[in-house]
Amino acid sequence: MITIYTDGASRGNPGPGGYGTVLMHRHHKKELSEGFRKTTNNRMELLAVIKGLEQIKKEGWDVTIYSDSKYVVDSVSKGWLWGWVKKGFKGKKNADLWRKFIPLYNKHNVKFVWVKGHAGNPMNERCDQLAVQAADGNNLKIDEGFEEQESNPDLF
Repeated sequence: MITIYTDGASRGNPGPGGYGTVLMHRHHKKELSEGFRKTTNNRMELLAVIKGLEQIKKEGWDVTIYSDSKYVVDSVSKGWLWGWVKKGFKGKKNADLWRKFIPLYNKHNVKFVWVKGHAGNPMNERCDQLAVQAADGNNLKIDEGFEEQESNPDLF
């Protein structure tokens, strides 16, 4: 069993943003974060999940992902994502990230758990710290998917 906590942050929406991810398995713990110069909160929430799942090298794990993002949790848990796939993501934002997410999700037995943000959950709070620090950092990366989508809204 692998546990992943995730959070995303954006200073303005869009604006500088970042994600924070904490992976835990038995006594092992790994923290990840990155910042981007212009992005959205929803993109960072989803990217945090993607980056966590990318760390799992072998297939078939039971993975529980804790997120305070209703966007991410509900999109998967309520099945909205699969409807978007059938329609080719027509009119949906973040298709580039959802397309990265799906094969990672399909490699494992993934369960999402929504947690209330800023409510004292230590791992959610840690992810928030990582995400905010990344968003406020120097040498912010380019969120190419967002900037391409923004400059060409008919692309996705």
